Amino acid sequence: MTDHNHQFWSRLDDINSGMLGVTSDPRLVPMSHYADRKAGVLWFITAKGTDLANSVAQGAQPAIHVVSDGGQGLYARIHGQLSLSDNAAKLDELWNAVASSWFEDGRQDPDVQLLRLDLTEAEVWATGGKVSFLYQIAKSKITGDKPDMGDHYSLTF
Repeated sequence: MTDHNHQFWSRLDDINSGMLGVTSDPRLVPMSHYADRKAGVLWFITAKGTDLANSVAQGAQPAIHVVSDGGQGLYARIHGQLSLSDNAAKLDELWNAVASSWFEDGRQDPDVQLLRLDLTEAEVWATGGKVSFLYQIAKSKITGDKPDMGDHYSLTF
């Protein structure tokens, strides 16, 4: 039997980005996420004044993060509460070369803003990845059976 919670977090750890937005605005934007399994949180580094930062400036808002990665075999719609965070220690922990390329003064840039997505639920499709997909399609052509595309489940955090 598959431990769906473990499967979700393990595969999410190997995916770098997804599309993030607040549910009151249909526009999602590409964002790199940093998963904190123990806390049930996804962290994002953005700039002050972005639409996302402005949308949660007055407090947490319902949000969605969508990931799609055929190589890792994970497709998920993740819901939670998005808020601003001034957690300097967490920002120091997450800071990396990718984040620094977006900010002229690096980690000390006054425009750096940390976002926190406290997860509430996720709908997940977990497949075997690209090789498994090709195998399942070929097998279905030979046997006439429908391909087994993996697990589909929901998680509550």
